[in-house]
Amino acid sequence: MFPHEKRTGLSLLRGLPGGRYARQLVRRAVGRAVILLYHRVAELPSDPQLLGVTRPHFAEHLEILRKQYSPMRLRQLNQALQEGSFPHRAAIVTFDDGYADNLYNAKPLLDRYDLPATVFIATGYLGQPREFWWDELDRILLQPGTLPQTLCLNFNNHPYRWELGDVARYEEPAYRCHRGWNVLEEDRHARHRLYRALHRLLRPLSEERQRAVLDELRAWAGAAPTGRSTHQVLSPDGVLQLTEGGLVEVGAHTVTHPVLSALPAVLQRIEIQKSRACLEEILGRPVTSFAYPYGSSLDYTAETVALVREAGFALACSNFAGVIWRRSDRFQLPRVLIRDWDGDEFDRQLRAFFGG
Repeated sequence: MFPHEKRTGLSLLRGLPGGRYARQLVRRAVGRAVILLYHRVAELPSDPQLLGVTRPHFAEHLEILRKQYSPMRLRQLNQALQEGSFPHRAAIVTFDDGYADNLYNAKPLLDRYDLPATVFIATGYLGQPREFWWDELDRILLQPGTLPQTLCLNFNNHPYRWELGDVARYEEPAYRCHRGWNVLEEDRHARHRLYRALHRLLRPLSEERQRAVLDELRAWAGAAPTGRSTHQVLSPDGVLQLTEGGLVEVGAHTVTHPVLSALPAVLQRIEIQKSRACLEEILGRPVTSFAYPYGSSLDYTAETVALVREAGFALACSNFAGVIWRRSDRFQLPRVLIRDWDGDEFDRQLRAFFGG
């Protein structure tokens, strides 16, 4: 899920030893497909995880896809894999997590350009007033305001203590100066270091433990329990509205968005199957696709893949860069992580996967 864990487009090809595998990748890309991974379409005042693409840039992306590529539905990919035949420069749009702006900002543009997409939804957040844990960290630590001087937390029976000192006060001018910071950059401020440290500690925890830590953080910071409206997830009614017209489909993304590799098989099965059941109850029709939360090769296991197969999904998406070709594993499909690029940069990145 997070951009600092992924490599995309040109950077992927340049980083491969000797370029040999890069050349193979480009050759395979001829007549193949790429799956694009978005999270949000929104103008965000701060975006430390680089999840947002602005509406103007998203419109540029869609215009390029419509004119220069062959947009496909994700569910068409299964047949294409079986036949070993793809449209020229086939591209598939997907979104992870289920943010409400997928409905309010992305869907109108998808409708305008008549371009299909699949939205993978973490169903435990549907209709809830809370934010995803990474957004909560942003709200508590990276927004202007004054925090207590000392923070003490316990992670897995290990006590941690942070002394904020002068950075306990984070005034508006400093916030405006640093709000463009993201996790791919060097830390510009002590609050960035604290955000990064807590992100690393929270990520592998169960949702129950994450919520307990966030409760402590909010109490310590004096923050409201209700999240920002700009960071809300879809409601069940919003899921129905999202799929109106048939251009947008939905897929399962677990219930609580955990690191599946950190869970025993019994809990993985519950996360996978309950998310699907919830969406099928809302939609009244089968849900056939799945995306692994976070999605790197460390975030799920061979056992996870077997559980997804067992659940009856037709295919599943990961989160590492690559092209789709006839021998691709239907249950570990690579995706290209899309950032807030203008149209020229977006096209340049995609051309790298198709060999120019």
